[in-house]
Amino acid sequence: MITSRHPKETFSSTTRIVLPNDTNTLGNLMGGNLLHWMDIAAAIAANRHCRRVVVTAAVNNVSFQKPIELGEIVIIESQVTRSFRSSMEVYLEVFVENSVSGVRSRCNEAMYTFVAVDQQGAPIEVPQTVPETQEEKERYDGALRRRQLRLILAGKMKPSEATELRALFE
Repeated sequence: MITSRHPKETFSSTTRIVLPNDTNTLGNLMGGNLLHWMDIAAAIAANRHCRRVVVTAAVNNVSFQKPIELGEIVIIESQVTRSFRSSMEVYLEVFVENSVSGVRSRCNEAMYTFVAVDQQGAPIEVPQTVPETQEEKERYDGALRRRQLRLILAGKMKPSEATELRALFE
């Protein structure tokens, strides 16, 4: 039986320090490295939600708001916002902490989508999410619109079928 899970049960937090091998020629963390770290953090949250093997299906809404410098500490927090039949949307926030002053600020955010799969790689059913706070409910509601947009852009849904998305414009 598939049971429901509260988003706090699927929370993940990862901490890294930016080392010289992680940076570009300007001394800033390379975006690809950050995306890799975020993918791992999001996969952990998705795995905690369904306790199955998960694969990345989409990376959406990545926003690089400020560079992350050599020596800074990176904190990545991720949480499943909503699950569908076999997929899960994971919201990530990235914070940077100055290793000398301890000042922490948000610098990036993203939405990733994961699909739970069996041993043969076929999609399998996942537990539903149960949002409780107002922020969780807003992300939960928005996840359906983001999913519909993703499916339209991928050619897997007709725009006329995207009722939640269409309601925004009517």
